[in-house]
Amino acid sequence: MTAEPLEHALDRHEHLTGTAPFPGPRRLVLRTARESDLPELQRLDTEVFQEVAYPAFLLRQLYDVYAEHLLVLDDGGGRLRGYVLAATTALSRDSWILGLCVAEDRRRHGLGRELMLEVLARLRHCGIERVRLTVEPANRAAILLYRSLGFRPEQPDAGLRRDYFGPGEDRQVMCLALPRLP
Repeated sequence: MTAEPLEHALDRHEHLTGTAPFPGPRRLVLRTARESDLPELQRLDTEVFQEVAYPAFLLRQLYDVYAEHLLVLDDGGGRLRGYVLAATTALSRDSWILGLCVAEDRRRHGLGRELMLEVLARLRHCGIERVRLTVEPANRAAILLYRSLGFRPEQPDAGLRRDYFGPGEDRQVMCLALPRLP
């Protein structure tokens, strides 16, 4: 099932405060990624995740397989300021959030939440019933965001998986049950 196209401007801060959150006339646009976004997506991923960023070839393949669930925040001037990527399985109703990223200078404005809400809505529309993700256990901001969206640590051991990404790379696994659409 293919989700409907998405493209809308995010002016949440301006709506709430009456002032534009960022300098200049450009508003961020939340939209589905395009193939032409791949170099900029690689730049953003490397900027934010540094040594654990996805290699370019893997981002290319993830785009090829999961494009309808790869959403970006476009500043209108050629720079991406955030993305979320969800992977779905062909034979079950499960999904994984493989990446959520917001540029450092755009954090604390609800953009990660906007990305997550939109991808969760798309996943629900596609019939996904359970969404899982991993998060670095010390990343309190991310854990609080995920908890506020309804994610809970997956048992056993409160979701803590030692050496999940290799020695010393622990992760907390969190899960969200998505209610079926009527």
